[in-house]
Amino acid sequence: MKARHPDDARDLEDIPNVGPSTASDLRGIGIVQPHQLVGQDPHALYRRVNAATGQRHDPCLCDCFIAAVRFMEGGGPAPWWHCTAERKQRWHDDPSLPG
Repeated sequence: MKARHPDDARDLEDIPNVGPSTASDLRGIGIVQPHQLVGQDPHALYRRVNAATGQRHDPCLCDCFIAAVRFMEGGGPAPWWHCTAERKQRWHDDPSLPG
């Protein structure tokens, strides 16, 4: 069961929108506990995963990171696809993104 509140997230997989694969990506860059997402830049997390794996991941991974960070910062659970517009706007505004 997914956490309904950040304090209920004991493992990364407890966070809404974070399954085993996304949790593995986060662990690969040193994020091993849910509270470590607080204050993180989801776009920087995405770039770090790309760099760590040597490949560009699907942009939806960035959407999942946005949703996870927002949830852990108290924003409440929301489907990852609700973050797509935010990602696209940021990538449009910042030519150094993605990856």
